[in-house]
Amino acid sequence: MRILPVLCALLLLILLGVTGLSLARGSHEECERRGGFCSHRSCPPGIGRVGLCSEQEFCCRMRWYP
Repeated sequence: MRILPVLCALLLLILLGVTGLSLARGSHEECERRGGFCSHRSCPPGIGRVGLCSEQEFCCRMRWYP
């Protein structure tokens, strides 16, 4: 029973990576294709991270709530 939480966490990490929701290293072009912009060191308040542009730049995008 103690292994069940570990397996659930591992499954979640795998699913996030498969669906493209991880912060995988990308490029400026990939960030723009996703509707975002590159920001140095952090995203402005109220804007979420959707990926990485480089080692020190995050791909940021406004979160839309329907």
